[in-house]
Amino acid sequence: MAQRDELSGAYQPAERSETTGAHLRTAQRYALLIRAAKLVTGDQEFPCIIRDASSTGVKARLFSPLPAQSDLAIELANGDRYPAELVWTSDDHVGLRFVDQIAIERLLEETHTPFRKRPLRLKLALGAVLHSAGEAVGAGFRNISQQGASIECEKWLLVDELVRLETGLTPPIYAKVRWRNHPFYGLVFEQTFKLDELARVSGSAQSAHEAQTRSELPAETSLNSR
Repeated sequence: MAQRDELSGAYQPAERSETTGAHLRTAQRYALLIRAAKLVTGDQEFPCIIRDASSTGVKARLFSPLPAQSDLAIELANGDRYPAELVWTSDDHVGLRFVDQIAIERLLEETHTPFRKRPLRLKLALGAVLHSAGEAVGAGFRNISQQGASIECEKWLLVDELVRLETGLTPPIYAKVRWRNHPFYGLVFEQTFKLDELARVSGSAQSAHEAQTRSELPAETSLNSR
């Protein structure tokens, strides 16, 4: 199999390395120069870049620390999901072992899917103020990618309409409406996010959501105890 080049998309077997762990040394590994994916743990999703991969596990670069969770899976942009176990961590890299051995060609090619290829998407619970035709209304993100997002908004929007979103976590986001199924809309950003920028937005939104959830717990507990 050919080495994956950043321009040609080819790949080659990687040199064996002690740092990848014994579980990666027992199977043929391949060096992926870049493959965006996400690590799913509980109801949280963390973007990552897969580097080395084999039928038994992967080495991935993270943009933020993983929480202490026992359930973990790595999911590709095409929706393929592989349950995995955390084996080692080193700075911003982790080694993961698949719960069940996989067909490495499926992961390398990432073409075995009934859906057209699409960018990596992250679930995102984030409120925003949407500016449209001189009005400012509430909206909520449902998911986000480097190129666009799905939002929920009670205001009727027009296809190809240019809107502005203010989240408090990012600079103003300008986007065009690409599809609608009211109250849900698909947006394409005028300026795309880099993967590390997307990771920061997602991480900040998840932290804010967790903080809000924790702040509501005492009140809920108090009400339940009455």
